[in-house]
Amino acid sequence: MPGRRHAIRGAGLLVSVALTVLGLLLVTFLIGRVVPIDPVISVVGDRVSADTYARVRQELGLDLPLWQQFLRYVGDVLQGDFGTSVLTSRPVLEDILRVFPATLELATAALVVGVLLGIPAGVMAAVHRGRWPDHLIRVIGLIGHSIPIFWLGLMALLVFYARLDWAPGPGRVDVFYEGLVDPVTGIITVDALLAGESDVFWNALHHLVLPAGILGLYSVAYIARMTRSFMLDQLRQEYITTARVKGMSEARVIWRHALGNIAVPLTTVVALSYASLLEGSVLTETVFAWPGLGLYITNSLLSADMNAVLGGTLVVGAVFIGLNLLSDLLYRLLDPRAR
Repeated sequence: MPGRRHAIRGAGLLVSVALTVLGLLLVTFLIGRVVPIDPVISVVGDRVSADTYARVRQELGLDLPLWQQFLRYVGDVLQGDFGTSVLTSRPVLEDILRVFPATLELATAALVVGVLLGIPAGVMAAVHRGRWPDHLIRVIGLIGHSIPIFWLGLMALLVFYARLDWAPGPGRVDVFYEGLVDPVTGIITVDALLAGESDVFWNALHHLVLPAGILGLYSVAYIARMTRSFMLDQLRQEYITTARVKGMSEARVIWRHALGNIAVPLTTVVALSYASLLEGSVLTETVFAWPGLGLYITNSLLSADMNAVLGGTLVVGAVFIGLNLLSDLLYRLLDPRAR
């Protein structure tokens, strides 16, 4: 019977994921049909003859009923065919595979900042509830959620790059180091280490600090707020009072027992934060000229390249669905009560 229950739950999970993906495909398909951009004109230009226009429209399947267009769209996506980019004249999937590692690198670095600063900040805010450390951390979290990221990025470039010269300019590396490392993984810091190019590695790391710090501020705000909430709930539990009565040190009570008991929900928070960083790096990449998926989508949108825009949107949605699924599985794995 337990095996049957697991099979039923697994089948239900697969159906849920399939319906979510189908909904994502439907939304992106409808977006591509309602935007005031003619895909035929994007391909052939606006000075073609009526015969050429009709022929290209038929080749793209735009003369078919809407439901047939959607089925054709789903079939193409399932085969990895997102169409051809008007901007680069290459398959959209090929472009996405080329630019996505840069976004992955930036989001991962921002997540590291969020975890290393957000969790301790949330713990300290809970421990010192109602006192100045709590107020300070909550104000920082409010700033992180309130200030537009593009404005914060511009101010960071103005102060730390243009005025103080503490940070390098936009881009992943200086112009001098471009092309010195072959893209094996697409993550330039890793590729530089694999190639033994320490100068390229340190230059890329310096370029990564400022955008990752700006993007990571939003992760710090979210993780610190959730950590504070979880810790406040744990610090009110009877086992914490019992541990203190037994004479355990306050550091052990807080960092081992209380923090250890919020590890499961905190894992879910970190996974969701990672998904948000991957999908929310568009403005950061635009400000810092970071050649990732966000900048690719922005440039494609400005060029009316809807194949690229929709392909990038699908990838972002798929990543978010995947990380949500991973967080759910981790929750069930780490917490026996959720099984």
